[in-house]
Amino acid sequence: MVKIKKFVFNPFSENTFIVWDDHTKESAVIDPGCSDEVEENELSEFIRNNDLIPKYLINTHCHLDHIWGCRFVKEKYNPEYLIPEDDLTLLKNASTQADMYSIQFNGPPEPDNFISEKLNIKLGESPVEFLFTPGHTPGEFCLYFPNENFCIVGDVIFKDSIGRTDLWGGDYNTAPGSSGGPSIIPVTERKAPLEEKKPQIHSSRNNW
Repeated sequence: MVKIKKFVFNPFSENTFIVWDDHTKESAVIDPGCSDEVEENELSEFIRNNDLIPKYLINTHCHLDHIWGCRFVKEKYNPEYLIPEDDLTLLKNASTQADMYSIQFNGPPEPDNFISEKLNIKLGESPVEFLFTPGHTPGEFCLYFPNENFCIVGDVIFKDSIGRTDLWGGDYNTAPGSSGGPSIIPVTERKAPLEEKKPQIHSSRNNW
């Protein structure tokens, strides 16, 4: 059984998630936005208090607020670091993103592997499936957990809108729900038969 915990970090009030298998304690840290020592301690104390084993560090996309704490997580726990390949330019230009907001930023580490829809990972016996959903950035992916029927969607969609497409790498014409992009259904229903309950959606700002 996979469980999920949300943290709200950094000046952008970004949602960071830890997802873990309750039996093996294998976990994934998703979009760590921790921006200072207080937030780093909040994240690490939760991991320690729950005896979690960070196996993966995953970015749904590579905007500053989602990669802020990646170096901290990688250096402390050395999980496998996964990002969308089409967002590699954003990752490599993280300092430029930070300069736009006059933010002091310890740049992210190099990724260990790239996300694709063919990538298969598990937390314990619970599979994680990746859905390619560009628009907010060139390479953004959502993470779907079929056994538990929930989806972590980053900044792809929010409760009442899609994610912004006027930031680095954004393209409204490829965003889910736009005239040129895929239907928004792939994010919310693609992996669940229509007669079954729709997945619980977890976004980086507000949840269903």
